[in-house]
Amino acid sequence: MADYRELREIRARFPERVAEAAAARRRRPLLGARDQLLIIAADHPARGALAVGGRPLAMGSRVELLQRLTIALSRPGVDGLLATPDIVEDLLLLGALDDRVVIGSMNRGGLQGAVFEFDDRFTAYDTGTIRRMRLDGGKMLCRIALDEPGTAPTLQACGRAITELAESGLVAMIEPFWSGRAGHDLSPEGVIRAINVAQGLGATSAHTWLKIPVVDGMQQIMQATTLPTLLLGGDPGDTPDLAYASWRKALRLPGVRGLVVGRALLYPPDHDVAAAVDTAVAMLGP
Repeated sequence: MADYRELREIRARFPERVAEAAAARRRRPLLGARDQLLIIAADHPARGALAVGGRPLAMGSRVELLQRLTIALSRPGVDGLLATPDIVEDLLLLGALDDRVVIGSMNRGGLQGAVFEFDDRFTAYDTGTIRRMRLDGGKMLCRIALDEPGTAPTLQACGRAITELAESGLVAMIEPFWSGRAGHDLSPEGVIRAINVAQGLGATSAHTWLKIPVVDGMQQIMQATTLPTLLLGGDPGDTPDLAYASWRKALRLPGVRGLVVGRALLYPPDHDVAAAVDTAVAMLGP
């Protein structure tokens, strides 16, 4: 396994190279020749969510995560990355983001399991930095809980970020959940409610994309929006074949523009990242 000594040295001695690498990155259109995208997600660690399956610290090694990400991003058919600044900057310095869509993760303050989890502060990217770093958009999690006062400032912050991103012509990717202290409501009704609240946030929805889970009733759920929609992968545990089958079915629905998947592809049970990514690419439409 690589130890990334050169990367560590740059981080310590030449921090200005991060901005230089961002300025030099070759960009691409959001949608290319293919109508659907595959985005690799890696913003879980910043929320303290390091578990995959039965491994509580699976994502705890940054060196291993970077190695898995560079493999995934090098595979044909992979369109881009969704991550926090620390990971985006490591990959910029490694030269792994040319000709890739890069979405910056914005609100990571609602740490998993914290008493303030629903007051989801924007502690990572902001719109100005996304614009200066020449990224392609920003992503925000929007958990809507009627029994949590922290939901109100989160909704307000998400609305403001959507408006600011749109003013800059950048994608606002919003991941809504109808939630509560007992967890997410993943029924069709719960997902539809979350979609309807989320797509109404901001002064315009012209640049808004949705990122939603694959659950029962996807055909009914996709009738709830006209916005471009990406499917999130989640943690499939030790049953990736079941997850793949559900993705294939949902990808056929009108309005579904691809997948945003992290742990399922980066940490498959057999640790063959390339094979897992290639399987996901093969599901996408022409």
